[in-house]
Amino acid sequence: MKRTLLILTLVFLSVKSMAQTVTFTGSGGWFETAFAKWEPVTGATSYNVYYTGGGQTNVKIDNQLIRSYGSYFRADVMGLAAGSYTLTVKPVISGAEAAGSTTGTLNVIAHDRSGFAFNGGRVPGAYQANGTPKENAVILYLTENNKNTVSLTVSGATTNPCVGLQTILDGYKKGKETKPLIIRMIGQVKTKGFSYLLGGDIVIENGITNTNTASSYITFEGVGEDATADGWGIRVKNAANIEIRNIGSINCSSSEGDNIGLQQNNAYVWVHNCDFFYGDAGGDADQAKGDGALDSKKSNYVTFSYNHFWDSGKCNLLGLSEGADPGYVTYHHNWYDHSDSRHPRVRYYSAHIYNNYYDGNSKYGAGSTLGSDLFMEANYFRNCKYPMLTSMQGSDVYNPSTGVNDYKNYPTFSEEDGGSIKAFNNYMVGQSRFVPYGDATYTVAGKIDATTDFDAYVVSSRSETVPASVLSRYGNNGYNNFDTNSAVMYQYTPDSPEVAKTKVEQYAGRLNGGDFKWTFNNAVDDVSYAVNAPLKAALTGYTTSLQAVQGETIVVPSAQTLVVTSGSLSQDVVTDEAIETTVLTWGGDATDATVTGLPANGITFVKNTTNKTITISGTPTASVSFSVSTTGSAGTSVAQTGTISLNAVNPTPVPSGDMVHNFTASGKTSGFYSITGSINSTNGSVTYDGLSLTSRLKMESSTSIDFTTTAVSTLVLVFDGDFVKRVKVDGVNYTASGGIVTVSNLAAGTHSITKGDTTNLFYIKTTYNTTTLGIDAVSKSSLAVYPNPVQDTLNINLQDAEIQQIQVYTLGGALVKSQKGNQSAIDMNGLSTGTYVVKVTSNQGVLTKLIIKK
Repeated sequence: MKRTLLILTLVFLSVKSMAQTVTFTGSGGWFETAFAKWEPVTGATSYNVYYTGGGQTNVKIDNQLIRSYGSYFRADVMGLAAGSYTLTVKPVISGAEAAGSTTGTLNVIAHDRSGFAFNGGRVPGAYQANGTPKENAVILYLTENNKNTVSLTVSGATTNPCVGLQTILDGYKKGKETKPLIIRMIGQVKTKGFSYLLGGDIVIENGITNTNTASSYITFEGVGEDATADGWGIRVKNAANIEIRNIGSINCSSSEGDNIGLQQNNAYVWVHNCDFFYGDAGGDADQAKGDGALDSKKSNYVTFSYNHFWDSGKCNLLGLSEGADPGYVTYHHNWYDHSDSRHPRVRYYSAHIYNNYYDGNSKYGAGSTLGSDLFMEANYFRNCKYPMLTSMQGSDVYNPSTGVNDYKNYPTFSEEDGGSIKAFNNYMVGQSRFVPYGDATYTVAGKIDATTDFDAYVVSSRSETVPASVLSRYGNNGYNNFDTNSAVMYQYTPDSPEVAKTKVEQYAGRLNGGDFKWTFNNAVDDVSYAVNAPLKAALTGYTTSLQAVQGETIVVPSAQTLVVTSGSLSQDVVTDEAIETTVLTWGGDATDATVTGLPANGITFVKNTTNKTITISGTPTASVSFSVSTTGSAGTSVAQTGTISLNAVNPTPVPSGDMVHNFTASGKTSGFYSITGSINSTNGSVTYDGLSLTSRLKMESSTSIDFTTTAVSTLVLVFDGDFVKRVKVDGVNYTASGGIVTVSNLAAGTHSITKGDTTNLFYIKTTYNTTTLGIDAVSKSSLAVYPNPVQDTLNINLQDAEIQQIQVYTLGGALVKSQKGNQSAIDMNGLSTGTYVVKVTSNQGVLTKLIIKK
């Protein structure tokens, strides 16, 4: 070995920017957090970041919150109260702070602190109700590099200072420390190399007493989008006042098997905004995806909210052997994304389960056993096989092939006595079966009675109680109506199921959905509960793109390296389109690199041994896969694989013709527009498009005109000739000129015209734009965009031309992003995964390019 260990002090050097100014590539606000990303600055050895807002000015953030991701830097400011903020980034060059740049206004929103965890005004964790740290809170930063050396002096600990994360938490276990503790995890922290875990878990304890109190408050949180617990679990026991948030859990291999588990004797625990991925397979058949994702046993006053479960096998077990003293748990705004079962499965407890999104669940949604009480409220069920099950009755024992109940062979999830489910205002579509109490549709004379074989008791109002006469078929357990008991229930404001679904898709999981992206195939994954092999492989091979944490010394072992320094290994292209040139660079202990699978199908490569690069280019004639691997006398070989997919995509046709409505000719009858309102009893007189228009619709508060378009269109509205005030289209005010309102580039979708100011409407015309971009508009050109596929920032290279505008369209022609000015990049954050068309307008014309957003 030429070397066994190399100690490098972090130095932040420029790779792009030639000016000593900061160029932002992205910024935003989130739950009690604001962030910014920027390009490296020439000569900068570090950066100082300041925030202004919340009544404070130019507050400098901790060094550890500033990180390098190679091509960009990022800072996350945490512990902010809701409000408006700006971030200022200043490079440090030759030991002096240079002039910086300031973001635009960033909107920071408050966490939703609802549920049983906040019973009696308690706020779990080391943050206050307004999102700022509690008084005297201690903040620790945990990274892959310091996981065994991070230290803290803890009151009552056997030895001080406590060194290593678990040792610090062991100190809090004594129950003597009163200082609130915030643990901020940065990047991917792996099981391998952890010197001290407890059965493969980090265990949080803080000396709870029999009055459900503890001396300290603890928050364990992730920083940014890529905080990942890789291989180890988080276990909470004998603890109170605990918060866990913004952490991704993958490949858990602990002895307990839970990604995050509340094991015993806990109270006032809040777990939220976490991503739950596959764990290592266990020994039982139902543990192929790992054991429980987020289980709770023998714990009281708990809230699980805004979590994202990615194809988990068993999501939420609640209760184990309890019975004498049931507890209270809330599940709200969680995304059960193609997960299989236990959403939750409940024994004994009273659980409020509201505003969750059940998205393609192959086994069942929520299940009630052993006298548990579930209030299922305003949840959204899409293709969930059995939305709600009560053990040993209803859909749980129904045999669809015979049409009767089979209590021996068909219990879906349990053979235990049943509990009770109260259901209100849930939306369901695509389920196999759901049996409301007493629904005659499901009664089969002499065989099935829906008053004993039902899934849930459906009420018409939230305040309605379940009668004492409604009992489970097995166990004769009734509903305790905890949700209408003011001495038990908390204050909350539920969303409608549709609004909840939208919120969940936007906010569940880590910040901005986390750095790991995956798109499920509903046609397959809605009904399959097998391990998704490509997803499993992606999780097993996951590596954060984090390069360095500011101020931290990095230990780099001897190794061979192979990195993509330009372009993308996997690309989708259309016929006759060249791929984006891709360059791989080898280094470290690697002395050479070899390519297998190329040249083939029009794709070739060039090796440059001086620069240590492999350059791949060409125009594919068919799809092709290839790999590149390193060799060397020291270190371990590294391999990279790629796939060029040739997609002959048919263009999306743009509808033709005008959708016209003339109130003079047709009154309120239309096949395209849905019109609600009153015709004015007095005629008017307007001429438009050669037509003499007289009959007119009164634009009043009760008036609405709804319609749906399938591509980008232009809307024209003709009013009284002297009308120069406003009308609303999709809630936005448009001002008339000479009685005419024109709305250009109206996106495809559902639209509504309503009153802005009082007037009369004579005529409506919707015209589909003939210039709508589809696949057929994509042209080969000197325009280069990279990386493609893109995740964050899309770079634009247009030689010898000045860019005037960049626009991004869906394949259906909807404009989703637009940016004016001579700028060479556009932020693609916020767009869904899929294919888009980028249109670049320059001083030399208009060029377009097909890109993939991952």
